[in-house]
Amino acid sequence: MSKESVFFIYLIERYAEYKKSSASEVLAQWDKLKITDMIYNLYEMYHCEALENAFEDIDEIVKSKVDN
Repeated sequence: MSKESVFFIYLIERYAEYKKSSASEVLAQWDKLKITDMIYNLYEMYHCEALENAFEDIDEIVKSKVDN
């Protein structure tokens, strides 16, 4: 498994905890909003910063998609 995949699994599990949800529910939402690949591809940025920063960024991405 690639380092990006390992980190993505870690990120989605931690984000789900942050949102008091499950990883499968978060992934379903991201898939519905068509942002899963975008978040996966932000590995370079997310893996070197505090997870809270990634969570804030992801919240903004989700909000922008939900508001449209």
